[in-house]
Amino acid sequence: MISARLGHFLDRPLTPVIKKIPFNPNALTITGFVITAIAAFVIPHNLKLGGLLILAGGLFDALDGIVARVQNKTTRFGAFLDSVLDRYSDAFLFLSIAWYLAAKGDHNGAFLSLGTLVGALLISYARARAEGLGESCHTGIMERPERLILIIFAALTGWLVPILWIMLILTHVTVIQRVYHVWKVTKGNN
Repeated sequence: MISARLGHFLDRPLTPVIKKIPFNPNALTITGFVITAIAAFVIPHNLKLGGLLILAGGLFDALDGIVARVQNKTTRFGAFLDSVLDRYSDAFLFLSIAWYLAAKGDHNGAFLSLGTLVGALLISYARARAEGLGESCHTGIMERPERLILIIFAALTGWLVPILWIMLILTHVTVIQRVYHVWKVTKGNN
């Protein structure tokens, strides 16, 4: 949802700066991933610091696409690398949150985190599979930007379990939305 509405809104304001600095989009992707992976290791020990690190990693993750578009450096490999590292980042973060909650004795919360991870991975898989069928599939209310915003908010406020409930439900609703979308656009094709 956020991507569809605000996907390229920073391209124009950041263009003058980005054109002057020789960024490599893939290097930014990897940097964002490394920061997010560090956040995952920090979360079980310091939830708020982990939230701030997720925010920093997310900024690099957003910047890589802007740089690629502004500098005409978009490549199929870059898109692939970004997608793969995003899945690793999602897995690391939800596993880390599950670890944090399990260590506090909140096994239900840990289960919520793992269930949300399954939903997040299925959202990505549904899109990839739809694209493999030749169909675009960017529908749904809980894409990656929304998940990151909610994870950051949960880590900074400590409201992990209530936010995980919301994310668990909405990630699986998004999977259903994508399945329905693909069914709708392919129902005449067997």
